[in-house]
Amino acid sequence: MTDGRLVIGTRRYSSWSLRGWLVVRAAGLDVEEMLIPIAGGGGTAAIKAVSPNGLVPYLEHRGARVWESLAIGEYCAEIAPALWPSDRVARAHARSIAAEMHAGFRALRIAMPMNLGRDARPLADGVTPEVVADIARIGAILSETRAAFGAGGPYLFGSVLTVADAMYAPIIARFLSYGVALSPAAGEYAAALRAHPLMAQWYADAAAEPESWRLDRYEAIP
Repeated sequence: MTDGRLVIGTRRYSSWSLRGWLVVRAAGLDVEEMLIPIAGGGGTAAIKAVSPNGLVPYLEHRGARVWESLAIGEYCAEIAPALWPSDRVARAHARSIAAEMHAGFRALRIAMPMNLGRDARPLADGVTPEVVADIARIGAILSETRAAFGAGGPYLFGSVLTVADAMYAPIIARFLSYGVALSPAAGEYAAALRAHPLMAQWYADAAAEPESWRLDRYEAIP
């Protein structure tokens, strides 16, 4: 018998589910996965029926009920402290960039929704100045964080996957799906994160999802 459940949406599209799933699995929580395919537009009734805020991911674990990806990350870090850097300064930086990702980059999110089935294909009409600015800011975050704190490993804070890495994972997936050009440092990080065993598993599971779960609103983006 497991210690609870993690409710997620369609792996191919659900960027927030990916974040929550990564930290839950990195922390080693023994929970079953409940996957609810995302409906097109207006929310998903089945998710609203089980999740307090009507969204995914949603974690139930040993009596705790946690929603919002960053809150799930904080909860998992209480169980697996290595999910945040041990150094105070590095940890402050990690929390800052994780919160910035949680709250920002709306233009990029709208223009480039996550679709793990899209293979390095740029948007046909290019990107707006707002999206260009989002890409530049994220690239700077990745490069500067790696330079300041990444010694000893391929991830943002070295050899261990952190909550910050989980928060940036769906953006890396977008960069790969839409063929976004990155600096050498950011590109190396993107390749390392994509190759992480948990990311590889998520991609493989996404590829195995039924075609009937696919949504035109994401697949038809030129």
